[in-house]
Amino acid sequence: MLDAIIIGGGHNGLVCANYLAMAGKKVKVLERRSVVGGAAVTEEFHPGFRNSVASYTVSLLNPKVIIDLELHKHGLEIVHRKVNNLWPHDNGDFLAFVVGSEQLKTEIARFSPADADALTRYFRDTGMVADLIRDFLLETPPNAGSGIKDIFKAAKFGNRLRKLSIEDQRIVLDIFTKSVSDFLDLYFENEYVKGAFAFDGIVGNYADTRTPGSAYVLMHHAFGEVNGEKGVWGHAIGGMGAITQAMASSALSKGVEIKTDAAVKKVLVRDDRAYGVELENGDILEAKIIASNLNPSLLYNQLVDRENLPEDFARRMQHYKNGSGTFRMNVALSELPKFSCLAQQERATADHLTGGIIVGATCTYLDKAYRDSQTLGWSQAPIVEMLIPSTLDDTLAPPGQHVASLFCQQFDPAIDWDQHREQVADLIIAQVDKYAPGFKQSVLGRQVLSPLDLERIFGLTKGDIMHGNMSLDQMFSTRPLLGHGNYRSPIKGLYMCGAGTHPGGGVTGAPGHNAAREIIKDN
Repeated sequence: MLDAIIIGGGHNGLVCANYLAMAGKKVKVLERRSVVGGAAVTEEFHPGFRNSVASYTVSLLNPKVIIDLELHKHGLEIVHRKVNNLWPHDNGDFLAFVVGSEQLKTEIARFSPADADALTRYFRDTGMVADLIRDFLLETPPNAGSGIKDIFKAAKFGNRLRKLSIEDQRIVLDIFTKSVSDFLDLYFENEYVKGAFAFDGIVGNYADTRTPGSAYVLMHHAFGEVNGEKGVWGHAIGGMGAITQAMASSALSKGVEIKTDAAVKKVLVRDDRAYGVELENGDILEAKIIASNLNPSLLYNQLVDRENLPEDFARRMQHYKNGSGTFRMNVALSELPKFSCLAQQERATADHLTGGIIVGATCTYLDKAYRDSQTLGWSQAPIVEMLIPSTLDDTLAPPGQHVASLFCQQFDPAIDWDQHREQVADLIIAQVDKYAPGFKQSVLGRQVLSPLDLERIFGLTKGDIMHGNMSLDQMFSTRPLLGHGNYRSPIKGLYMCGAGTHPGGGVTGAPGHNAAREIIKDN
């Protein structure tokens, strides 16, 4: 008999399976799609062109997970972007977040010497908070109502904060409560500099830059590292699917069974304990441990009968907040895009095309996109982050041709996307064409994924790439719900191991790692 069943073969499910197998458990992973990896997959979307279909870049993948699962041994290779990000401006200039603090300081000084001087303080402050968050990533949050052990754990966490100076405590409070605009106002004055930093505060966050709590979303994107170097973004050779394929290979080497085309219809519960699952095809599989890598909304509102849940819990999970406003495209290109700003500026190099190229240079632009989406469903001037991974990885496209990811923000997940999908895709391409003339003509093929498509294909409820809003009421001990922030559900034997638990979204592997530890403690 199986010891554990993992529902969902996304990266956190695979990480959890690996750790359980390392503890001697007999584990089976069930994946609804025909390929494992969840949203971190690489697929051919146009003849001869492959790309990371949904998740698209590397930085947050936890170093301990990489080492413990021996992912490099199983084929994973990560290379650095040569420039982190670039923002084209309407006036033909651009701001680039080049790698290296002194180089970045020189770049920002072009826009504001005062802002360049403020960089040292900004990176010291955000680095301090990032280090604090890193300390918590692989820990289980103290759980409300769990007794004296968790009281001591909460005190331990509190002591870490009390050891900080009063100003550092203020900065931590700023990060967790302020809007990203208000936080950045403490450091910068130039609209382009503030807009560039603010972008990370609205990625996967259906809100504007003035929304309280959005400063934490910026921070959530800042605690990563690549190959031991903090604050750097990278690319997995072969696309994001290379990460999950390495995880799957590692799991198989430990005896984990992975079954695709195996959609789970229902979690089976008897005498207040989960004992198995029923598949869509009617098969029944039993195990002592059931761990769900799904969005908590899917688990508790679709797979678990309400009668098996406490009434207050069920009522609150019906109102769990989802919806990141993300619209995702992959395009096959006959040639590299020719951005006007790079042609006009002598400091431009080919390296600038290896980073994220972001249409949306100021907070004013970012906020208008959100306001438009609230009234129209989408912005007439969309926020677009383009990544051209074929500049770093020649396995993705035919020689001389390229693939690009278009990661777009602030699209209302509630509208009828079957009706508007192609119209909005045309608008996005036209917006990029304004900054890179000829881009539209270079598109050989495209894959369009609206918020609804992301839900249908990957189970991202309302297109939410984070498996739930990263708001104060859905973070740390309250993710997904206060009293169940320790990866355990109200049902014995049923656990959560996905991004709907601490520390949240992104390809980190941390929720899977932490959930496995708690499962092993109980079993």
